[in-house]
Amino acid sequence: MFKTSYQIIAVALVLAATVFAASCTDDLNTSPLDESVISSNVVYDTPEDFRQVLAKLYAGYATTGQQGPAGNPDIQGIDEGFSSYIRQLWVNQVIPTDEAVVAWNDPGLPDFNTQSWNASNDFVLGMYSRIFYQIPLTNEFIREAQQRNEDVIAGYLNEARFLRALSYWHALDLYGGNVPFVTEDNPIGADMPEQTNAEDLFEYIESELLAIEGDLPATRENEYGRVDQAAAWTLLSKLYLNAEVYTGQERYSDARTFAERVLDDGGYYLEENYEHLFLADNDNSPEIIMPVRFDGQNTRTFGGTTFIIHAAVGGDMSASEFGIGGGWAGHRVTPEFVEKFDQDNDGRALFHTEGQNLEIDDISDFRDGYAVTKWKNVNSDGSAASNDEFVDTDFPMFRVADVYLMYAEAVLRGGGGDETRALNYVNELRERAYGDQSGNITAAELDLDFILDERARELYWEGHRRTDLIRYGLFTSDQYVWAYKGGEQEGAGTSEHYNLFPLPASDVNANLNLFQNDGY
Repeated sequence: MFKTSYQIIAVALVLAATVFAASCTDDLNTSPLDESVISSNVVYDTPEDFRQVLAKLYAGYATTGQQGPAGNPDIQGIDEGFSSYIRQLWVNQVIPTDEAVVAWNDPGLPDFNTQSWNASNDFVLGMYSRIFYQIPLTNEFIREAQQRNEDVIAGYLNEARFLRALSYWHALDLYGGNVPFVTEDNPIGADMPEQTNAEDLFEYIESELLAIEGDLPATRENEYGRVDQAAAWTLLSKLYLNAEVYTGQERYSDARTFAERVLDDGGYYLEENYEHLFLADNDNSPEIIMPVRFDGQNTRTFGGTTFIIHAAVGGDMSASEFGIGGGWAGHRVTPEFVEKFDQDNDGRALFHTEGQNLEIDDISDFRDGYAVTKWKNVNSDGSAASNDEFVDTDFPMFRVADVYLMYAEAVLRGGGGDETRALNYVNELRERAYGDQSGNITAAELDLDFILDERARELYWEGHRRTDLIRYGLFTSDQYVWAYKGGEQEGAGTSEHYNLFPLPASDVNANLNLFQNDGY
């Protein structure tokens, strides 16, 4: 069993991450003099040791340090709860869009409501730091695994390469690829990392995924929470669907091809009940291709789904209904987002309206804006989860419904494939949402604008919306605005440079090889 509970003293890994960020020392090849410190030749001794370090790599998307929920953080300089990979990804991908506003006034956070962040923003630094903590951990693991000839370690190596590609994809998507680039081939701490670019990083991610996809476990043949071939195909499809944004060259045929591989394989399929995807026992769902696992007993964190669920509860809402002891009264949706739903019939319109105002007059008042009831820390049979503070609900990084919609969009964008099949996939999602065929659409109604809105209805608060709006040219545009976009209550267009986040000023100042993204 690949446990969500892990305890590992991997000082060599932590040092590798620290050196990558600081780029200031070249003496890490020596063994530590302190006998209480464990060096890499001990950490990477047996195949079971490799397995435990691999657990740390996976846990890096969920936990924030060497103990939970706080107290021994991976990353210094930011509140540990804020530093969670999934929490930071959610903040960066959701709050700057029409999907959410946040009431809190933590330094730098209100800038995400208005698309007005800068290179000194704490939350810009938080996401960047988490990505570039995760990448050197995988580099070190890969470097050690390549020196071994055991088949089981070779399998772990492929999973680590996938995880590194995933984090580099987040770097490409968020920062445009203009990021420091290091692999296992770079000596530890020898030089300041060189900066890559979007085209080269795209090709690297693509080449890594293509190299390993055939060697990963077959669909659903790996333990739950670990990646398989379908995860690689899904990430490739997402990479290709956004290729025109990333590199200027469209790859819609490739996006369709790899979406087809997931769908034709048949290992993953739609969950019958949409709401069950976001409950404490969603580890039973056949739809989730890649989860980030959370457990109220063993992976306690103030980030991840603990953050998503608690921050959505406030006002007149009953915290116990959500399986938690109390809400944090932070996030609501904009009125423009609510308007995308047929609230009377679409079962995905999971909003709390009692005591809430549709319009947002005061962004700091939780009662302004409808609340979202999509995520809960209760089981599908109504029973309680294991803990009412730290939740059991897993985060679906990838799921089948997303692949359905990627296939449909790639077909509509000229990527080949079958338009009837695309229509059928969309209508399958709508039949689940409506409970019957009353929400089905016709071929004439299926166009790219419909796909964008359907992605909003199906995938909201799962970390896709910013990327989708950028692909459609609407994230900063004045052609589509929402409450407080651009700092105005009715919304306004913003500068196109906000399509990318800046590199943190602290890293640019520390590394002479880095140049800031345009506009910052």
